[in-house]
Amino acid sequence: MQDPLVSNWGAQDRFQAHFIVKINVSNPIDYVARTVLKTSGHFNGKNVESVSWDGGFLAEELNKDSTLNDLIAKQSIKDASIFVDPSNNGVRIYSKWKNSHEFEITKDLYAIYNKIAEHVKKI
Repeated sequence: MQDPLVSNWGAQDRFQAHFIVKINVSNPIDYVARTVLKTSGHFNGKNVESVSWDGGFLAEELNKDSTLNDLIAKQSIKDASIFVDPSNNGVRIYSKWKNSHEFEITKDLYAIYNKIAEHVKKI
């Protein structure tokens, strides 16, 4: 059946990278986490000052890792907004949607996602 609410915009130029950690999730609420950013400035000049995590047990462990949070604080607002969601066979780590000109995974972003994955595996 065709969707009755057809969008006349066509395909959108938006991308999002997901990093998946394959583990058995026994208690999904433990693996929920997202960054809470303290920022300064306005509009395009907005900068991240500090990072904390909100969520379950994983968020508590990520809050203890000051080197990770300092590394995240050096990123842009879009890159510093990180979400961690559990599923039945794993945990996915991702950030905000980006257009094709913005979309990239830098060495620093890869290091951040890798460090979060290490914390996920420790739980």
